[in-house]
Amino acid sequence: MTLAGITGILLLIAASYYYTSGKPKLNVDLERITISEVKKAAFKEFIPVNGVVLPLTTIYLDALEGGRVEEKYVEDGAIMKKGQPIMRLSNTDLALNLVTQETQVFNLLTQMQIARNAAEQNTVTRLNQMTDVDNLLKEAKRVYELNKHLYEQKAIGAQEFRQSENNYNYQLEKKKLAQKILGQDSVSTKQSLEQAKQLFEGSRNALQLTRKKVGDLVVRAPIDGQLTSLDAEIGQNKNKGERLGQIDVLNGFKVRVDIDEHYISRVFIGLKGDFSFANKKYTLKITKVYTQVTGGRFQVDMQFEGEIPQGIRRGQTLQIGLALSDETEAILIPRGGFYQQTGGNWIFKLSADGSKAYRVDIQLNRQNPDFYEVVQGLVPGEKVITSSYENYGNMQELVLKKQ
Repeated sequence: MTLAGITGILLLIAASYYYTSGKPKLNVDLERITISEVKKAAFKEFIPVNGVVLPLTTIYLDALEGGRVEEKYVEDGAIMKKGQPIMRLSNTDLALNLVTQETQVFNLLTQMQIARNAAEQNTVTRLNQMTDVDNLLKEAKRVYELNKHLYEQKAIGAQEFRQSENNYNYQLEKKKLAQKILGQDSVSTKQSLEQAKQLFEGSRNALQLTRKKVGDLVVRAPIDGQLTSLDAEIGQNKNKGERLGQIDVLNGFKVRVDIDEHYISRVFIGLKGDFSFANKKYTLKITKVYTQVTGGRFQVDMQFEGEIPQGIRRGQTLQIGLALSDETEAILIPRGGFYQQTGGNWIFKLSADGSKAYRVDIQLNRQNPDFYEVVQGLVPGEKVITSSYENYGNMQELVLKKQ
């Protein structure tokens, strides 16, 4: 009995030492944890993002001139043809300005016609004067040449000859002066008419611009498409430049995607993503990156590669997997709650018989919504605990038991 008592005490001491010394241990119920197998498989890094379906091309309708909405010819959602009227605005100031411009142009045209008539009349008068001068010169020349011959024959005196000579010279100078005046008058008339014409053309251009502004009060479709986001009611006042609606060109769709700014350095034109629609997968490709960051996010435009889903609609939201790398072979473990406590630096790995789990250091690299890529610490075929470690504290070993 003494021997048995001593043996029991020794066993108790040994058991106590075994369970209280060495690495901290914790008993864990197998049904409360998730055990995953380390595998080597195809891996592609991607992030889940949401995108909104938009028309490939959108033309915005802004009020070119302000005014009051008088008529609406169509309603939101209508299919439009280029040039088809959408609504009519009224603007009293523009209408009054148009009348003023028309009156001004009419007055300038009348003044220009009066000036042209006066110039033509003045030219006729100058030409008549020139004709008289020519006639007097010819007569003076005839008398001078006759008297010169008679003077040489001593048939007339020197006084009469000198008088005819002086008269001839006088008429000659008078013709030169008349020609100069006629030339100057022609240049002056031409300049005056050109200035009047330029003034008239300027006023006429202003009138055409005013007429265009009045014409712009009728808002028309700039291109074929569907009218959307129409914001105008009869009686409502619209300011110049205010958005009235938009025309969606029905030649295809694009997807506007919001992405966390954390990935901005890894996102570029040409990256692809896929999504499921009506139990079928479709592919998208990034065609434009908007680098401006707002609220911690930036945007990209993606277009369909190949087939476009039938029945897709503007404004529809798509859940897209945006690939950040090509597909490669890698050692993988499923994502789980363990990452929140370990930061991916260590994990509990099961023993060969599955009765215990030991803490081992690991190194993770890339990730996607389903898996982490393991680059160090684990090999394919091993099993690890991927559920949360929130209640494990600083335990180094887990004893796995069934309750």
